[in-house]
Amino acid sequence: MKSIFSILVCSILFLTTSCDETQKVINTASNVQLNGNYTINTVNEKSYTPKGLVLSFDALNKSVNATTECNNLFGTYTIDLYALNFGPLASTKMFCEGKMDAEKEIGEALEATGSYTIENGVLKLYSKNDRSLLLTATKVRETSEN
Repeated sequence: MKSIFSILVCSILFLTTSCDETQKVINTASNVQLNGNYTINTVNEKSYTPKGLVLSFDALNKSVNATTECNNLFGTYTIDLYALNFGPLASTKMFCEGKMDAEKEIGEALEATGSYTIENGVLKLYSKNDRSLLLTATKVRETSEN
């Protein structure tokens, strides 16, 4: 009876440990997939394509940075499969006449984000409340210089 109990306990430990390790591998792969720079195209269906706004993810530090026309937003993020959440965001505090709308909208979109997808180099952030599309951005292709 003791041996059956021992085998059962070992099996349960193995399964829970395996699941944790599998989850870690999946989360690491998600982080690597998200890593890099993205040119922001739309925020709440409003086009920002010609503005040169950039959203950057650093998978190693789990940090995010958004470069707007005036200020920078920065903070951390957590990822679990396709669930994506941003920690409190900080910002530089310059005032730029007529160039503050994108910054405000990007900050609000990041704070409302609950999930994401990446297809064909296009990142899409979705609301945690109703899964509506908040932001789209295109991955910046890294070029190697010789």
